[in-house]
Amino acid sequence: MIVGFLLAAYSVVANDSIQTLGTFLSSNAHRPWWVLWLFAGGILVAVLVYGWIANGGDPSYGRLEKFPIPEGGISWIHAIPPLVLLILTRMGVPVSTTFLVLTVFAVTNIPEMLVKSLMGYVVAFTSAILLYVFAFHRITAYFVRTQGEEIPKYWPVLQWASTGFLWSQWLIQDLANIFVYLPRDLSFGWLLFGLVTTVGMLGYTFYRFGGAIQRIVQSKTGTTDIRAATIIDLIYGVVLLIFKEWNNMPMSTTWVFLGVLAGRELALSLRLDSVDRKTTVRVVLSDAGKAFAGLVVSVALAFGLPWAYQTFIA
Repeated sequence: MIVGFLLAAYSVVANDSIQTLGTFLSSNAHRPWWVLWLFAGGILVAVLVYGWIANGGDPSYGRLEKFPIPEGGISWIHAIPPLVLLILTRMGVPVSTTFLVLTVFAVTNIPEMLVKSLMGYVVAFTSAILLYVFAFHRITAYFVRTQGEEIPKYWPVLQWASTGFLWSQWLIQDLANIFVYLPRDLSFGWLLFGLVTTVGMLGYTFYRFGGAIQRIVQSKTGTTDIRAATIIDLIYGVVLLIFKEWNNMPMSTTWVFLGVLAGRELALSLRLDSVDRKTTVRVVLSDAGKAFAGLVVSVALAFGLPWAYQTFIA
């Protein structure tokens, strides 16, 4: 149980949190890493403690209702998926931690999780295209032209506010991927253990400036600009807020993240001459292919690990 939790906590923080905080890291690279960590860590503590209090000891905000602890308890087959996730993260593959970690606990939930995640990608992709084609392409072009110049002081305030909003919405969605390994009615002792572990791992990830996954964020147009990062974070956060209210079934926030970036890049390639369309399409398809590969691995583990256990051990 503890091994699975530790692997999941590090893997989820190193993979998904960078997809949420990546633009924040890129656009604030000039600031000390520990300042950014204190900001993100404070929000993590607030969201986690509030969820634990408001939901009667459940920090996952009810998203583990259909993922009970297995009758035989946590076994090695449940600890393998976060280990695989750790390896894929080291390779810079943006896989969905929701599918990779949770499906082995309840295979029957895959269809509902898949539908919700696909809807999240479509909504994020479509919203980003429409917003950047009709509203944000001109201001993005202005950001590109004036990159490196002094920006008004209100932009850092807006960017930190949008990041805080997005980070809180992501945590509400993805804390289930970490706490699925711990008792559903979490005691204060387990809560403290979870807090220290996740905040500590978040600090290590910030110290490493995001690791391999951060390269995906940096490969997109203008994401190191604090103004562009503000808009990206706001769109991403609003989409997560919408799906948070849909139901309590966990969804892939990775797919939402890729949908926002893909829609934005395609829209900018249509509107800005400085963005190459062929390169954009190739990058978008590459990111989508990696996400699909992660889904295939998740389903294979969800079905294959119980079969291997019954065949070779039980």
